[in-house]
Amino acid sequence: MAVPKRKTSRSNTRSRRSQWKTTAPTLVVCPNRACGEMKLPHTACQNCGQYAGRQVLAV
Repeated sequence: MAVPKRKTSRSNTRSRRSQWKTTAPTLVVCPNRACGEMKLPHTACQNCGQYAGRQVLAV
């Protein structure tokens, strides 16, 4: 098993961790004309319950 020969410095550790970023979720408009709410892509709308033009959730 590989073992590091030296301790990783604090600056190297922090510069590596500085790349860990969170991103805002991508939202799209619900294609249902009566709804028009923002929703996650490829998921059923929580407001009207439709997905790909079909009613999939009982709301």
